[in-house]
Amino acid sequence: MNCPHTTVVIDPMVQDLDGETEQLRASAPLARIELLGVPAWTVTRHAEARRLLLDTRLVKDLGAWGLWQSGEVTHAWPLIGMIDAGRSMFTVDGEEHRRLRAKTSQALTPRRLEAIRPAIEQFTEGLLDELAEQGKDGAVDLKSVFAQPLPMRVVGLLMGVDEALHPMLTRQYKAFFSMLTPQEERLALLAELDVFYAELVREKTAHPTDDLTSALILADEGGEPLTEEEVVGNLKAMVAAGHETTIGLILNAVRALLAHPAQLRKVLDGEISWETVIEETLRWDTPTTHLLMRFATEDIEVGDQVIAKGEGVVISYRAIGRDTTQHGDDADAFDITRPTPIRHMTFGHGPHICPGAALSRVEAGIALPALFGRFPGLRLAIADEEIRKLPVMTQNDMEAFPVLLHG
Repeated sequence: MNCPHTTVVIDPMVQDLDGETEQLRASAPLARIELLGVPAWTVTRHAEARRLLLDTRLVKDLGAWGLWQSGEVTHAWPLIGMIDAGRSMFTVDGEEHRRLRAKTSQALTPRRLEAIRPAIEQFTEGLLDELAEQGKDGAVDLKSVFAQPLPMRVVGLLMGVDEALHPMLTRQYKAFFSMLTPQEERLALLAELDVFYAELVREKTAHPTDDLTSALILADEGGEPLTEEEVVGNLKAMVAAGHETTIGLILNAVRALLAHPAQLRKVLDGEISWETVIEETLRWDTPTTHLLMRFATEDIEVGDQVIAKGEGVVISYRAIGRDTTQHGDDADAFDITRPTPIRHMTFGHGPHICPGAALSRVEAGIALPALFGRFPGLRLAIADEEIRKLPVMTQNDMEAFPVLLHG
């Protein structure tokens, strides 16, 4: 039996992310939320999230959503593109998910990641040169010059996409995620992305090269090959999740370190590893705030609450990362000196754990020490409280991150 609850309205303009996180935690382990007029549940505590992410009664199949079945939610809803995203490993479960994910695992192996490390280092150094040039006379935007183009170049290299097309992809995804984009325009750009990826897949089918797209097409493990729709769906979602997550990870880590100079000094002096910085950033200021969505195929009890059959469930990773029952009473504090290993779930848990997690960590592990190695006096060019979030309900992203390179 569900207890009385207060509905937390998730702000599309993201004006007070800390306040929203606190509201969600107050209703832990489940909070009732409203996403642009659509009700759902969200899980906000680490232990319950781990269990639910393994619960086979929660599925990605849009057809299991009661509001979709009844027609109360349609393609007019601005967030539908994140759920009805075509057939891929992100939208199916069970055996079909294992089949589609096996293909991606073949294409995104540790060996492939290690092979592209020199390229990531080269991209990083080139962008740092550009940052130095643009910032030599004053403030420069760390996001647009460094943190944003780096992961797009990396994912472009993996996919085999010409660098000249990267600005187009960046614009398309920015418009897709923004709550300021009219829904008709969002649906149109999704159709354009489908055409772009379909043409890429056809080109790589005819002329395969050493890249992720060709590997997905040619992967032969796990039964029948992927269809064009499946390759397109996997690529579209992987690019969206991959580059956005890494942008957030890099910027959130820089912001946290600049706000905690004593901790930054420990890192620069070699007392604390960059790996620890990355893991604490992932826990404390998650790149993904809310992950949409899973649907209950039968009633699911969570404590004294019940997720009814057909209801939607969101995973609120930012609230989970600050769960005091998991991380202690100081969970709201950024602290790279924590005495215990930092165990978080920012990249998910279970079968649908993010396939690009290792890539994101590799990129941040190269970018952050290189950035501070080149500019140890880096500081914000504005007050921290003046940084504005982008109007994106699912990603923890900033409009800009202006810095001065030399204190």
